[in-house]
Amino acid sequence: MRVIKVKSRIRDYEVVFGRFDLFLNEIGKGGKDSVFYVIDEKVWGLYKNSRFKRLDACQVKLVKADEFKKTLKTVMDLYDALIERSAKKNIVLVSVGGGIIQDVSGFLASTMYRGIKWIYAPTTLLAQADSCIGGKTSLNYKSYKNLVGTFYPPHRVIVDSSFIDTQENLDFYSGVGEIVKLHLMWKEKYLNAILKFLPEAARRNKKAILKAICNSLLVKKAYIEDDEFDQGKRNLLNYGHCFGHALEKVSSFKIPHGQAVVAGMMLANIVSRARGLLSCRLEDRLFRELLLPVLFVKPKRYLLKPQDIIAAMKKDKKRVGRKLPLIIMKEGINPDKINDLEEKEARLALRELSGRI
Repeated sequence: MRVIKVKSRIRDYEVVFGRFDLFLNEIGKGGKDSVFYVIDEKVWGLYKNSRFKRLDACQVKLVKADEFKKTLKTVMDLYDALIERSAKKNIVLVSVGGGIIQDVSGFLASTMYRGIKWIYAPTTLLAQADSCIGGKTSLNYKSYKNLVGTFYPPHRVIVDSSFIDTQENLDFYSGVGEIVKLHLMWKEKYLNAILKFLPEAARRNKKAILKAICNSLLVKKAYIEDDEFDQGKRNLLNYGHCFGHALEKVSSFKIPHGQAVVAGMMLANIVSRARGLLSCRLEDRLFRELLLPVLFVKPKRYLLKPQDIIAAMKKDKKRVGRKLPLIIMKEGINPDKINDLEEKEARLALRELSGRI
């Protein structure tokens, strides 16, 4: 059994690779009253008669994995469900789903009784390769994305890569987008590896996907163990996110996170090249060989309107001054953070990308 151990100042935890249903006996050994499941309703529909068939309906709360459900209201509904079951502080919360389910249930686990035991089984490629570690829980508030949140890692993560078999291409390539980003964060060490992975991803090669998941988690582990609470180095993991979150917002989340991040990386690279920090040759290579092939959804031109994207970027929680923050890629594949992105630069980058895709 493959295991990745993650160190945390809150609580060390581990990522275990294996079939989720094989862990159910261990998880539920304390009896039905000891466990509460929060499951993506779509995942439940796919597996209720197979890997979930042992679960009692009274133990399960289904949640629609919708960005508009990533709110305090959804968490309050889950509080009510636990209270109705007379849940005690020793209850074990098990959440099964992608990043939205992780955010909602993680926030629930961190705040119910000031913290309850939480096991997370990610079911999307993006969650398995990226968000399942790091300990962040994030909720949207009004028009602000991820404004409210906590740091609270799961006590255990169970990665069952077979969940990806039923993932639609749009969501699958959203995960591939984040895998590309994380491999780039390891500078040139993983560049050739990710280039070799892309054709295997197109074939849904399970062995290659599992290796890419492991590599991605090892990269992220190095960043979060060095800067768990996002005060410095970990900020660099937001490469592609500054423009990406804005694109998600203006598309009303029709463009999924990982795909928006791919477009965001393209835009960040254009800014870096315009500043003379990234060569034309490397920017073009990253665009043609790495990013464009995984841009499964090319944003329509009306979604790249500078005034709309910039307005959304101004609501970025990472913003600390009048100008805009941005993680860029410099020559030699070296990520860096700037806090002085001018609106003019953003407009020029958006117009250029609109003409290239």
